[in-house]
Amino acid sequence: MTSAAFPCAILAGGLATRLHPLTVELPKALLDVHGEPFMYHQLRLLRRNGITRAVVCVGHLGELIRDAINDFRDATLHVDIQFDGPRLLGTAGALRAALPLLGKEFFVLYGDSYLPCDFQAVQAAFERSGKKALMTVFRNAGQLDRSNVRFEQGRILAYDKDQATAGMEHIDYGLGILSGAALETVPAGMPTDLATLYQGLLQRGELAAVEVKERFYEVGSFQGLQDMRELVASTMTSSRDVL
Repeated sequence: MTSAAFPCAILAGGLATRLHPLTVELPKALLDVHGEPFMYHQLRLLRRNGITRAVVCVGHLGELIRDAINDFRDATLHVDIQFDGPRLLGTAGALRAALPLLGKEFFVLYGDSYLPCDFQAVQAAFERSGKKALMTVFRNAGQLDRSNVRFEQGRILAYDKDQATAGMEHIDYGLGILSGAALETVPAGMPTDLATLYQGLLQRGELAAVEVKERFYEVGSFQGLQDMRELVASTMTSSRDVL
């Protein structure tokens, strides 16, 4: 029997400096993509993958995201907001703070990522692995962004977002699964990065991996935002053609 879909944490607390001046007064999760905030497209993608609960972790300009979520009407998807507090907690620190809302196991993705993969298949891979966490990887070969994962025979052999090493043909796709136990090393209330958490899990043999074939989209760069807008435009055109 297929397990119910895990809830999903969305990390949307960053400063988005690469997109200035667009994001000086607007978080990148709310950038316009065909007349709607990007996050609306992201939330609909979660819904199509059977996810019924999401927690959006916010920091900088988080009130704007909260207000936009309040205007997002979908009876099948319940969305909570988790604020960092007085200081930004980083991606892993935000997840640690949101644990009471997330529960035992959950998906995690970045607030600028649109990932058209099979979430159910990713969850099944995690459940088979018996590990505390799972990272999805995509064979990028340095094309869409800098590759940062060495992945061979179903295993991650190296992961480093800052320094590429020989054999890195894959990239962290942006969708992970974490158990609450995976966050035990993250100190409460302290800024901690998800990449650092992943590296520690990898070193301890607690990080599973699964390769996905669908390319990722993101709105964390000007080119990524343009690609996302073109994807939505092409989808809208295809839908009209079918009708």
